[in-house]
Amino acid sequence: MGGDLITLVAANAAFVGSHFAMSHPLRGPMVRVLGAGGFQIAYTVVSFATLAWVYLAFIAAPPADLPGSGDIGWIAASLITMPAMILLAGSFIGNPALPTPLAEAQARATPRGVFRVTRHPMMWAIGLWALSHLVLFWSLRTMITALAMGVLALVGAKLQDGKKAALMGDAWAEWSSKTSYWPRWSQLLRVGTVPLIAGTVLWLVGTWLHLWLAGIPAGVWKWLA
Repeated sequence: MGGDLITLVAANAAFVGSHFAMSHPLRGPMVRVLGAGGFQIAYTVVSFATLAWVYLAFIAAPPADLPGSGDIGWIAASLITMPAMILLAGSFIGNPALPTPLAEAQARATPRGVFRVTRHPMMWAIGLWALSHLVLFWSLRTMITALAMGVLALVGAKLQDGKKAALMGDAWAEWSSKTSYWPRWSQLLRVGTVPLIAGTVLWLVGTWLHLWLAGIPAGVWKWLA
């Protein structure tokens, strides 16, 4: 493995590792030393610094150095990102995992929208995004970064269950009993009109922007561009 790819592995490890460390074992000690506000500032600074390292290492690594999976891969990636965008769009509506004063009441409510599918819609959206890039088999830099982001999202979701159970007690236990970590894909079309429409718009806009941000057309734009 070349030096640029080793640097990219290190950058992704730093990004993912710092997230796990600050969200779990280091969170308590850091809050005690820095206070809640100071912890948020430190968390943000470290997150942006390591993400910037990932970006710089990514653009320095060789592009398109794998054979790719052809049109089949692009079709698969396009189909995978559609439910990802639906889950992402609905994840901001009534999500008890978000730090809001309504979290406990939301956890005790009947699951609606994308929470019929999974209690971690945002994390699974990121995980599906990662999978869509893995199936393309386009470059080692993409494989490394997508795998890291997928691990961060899906392992992080599992760890979040433990953290929320400790913070929210019976409310999170009740929410967990009514929802699923693993997606129930049979419920995807029952998430409601807003997530379906908003997710479709996000998918169309996101895949259109892919050409301008990454230089590669994606989604339906790959064949219309």
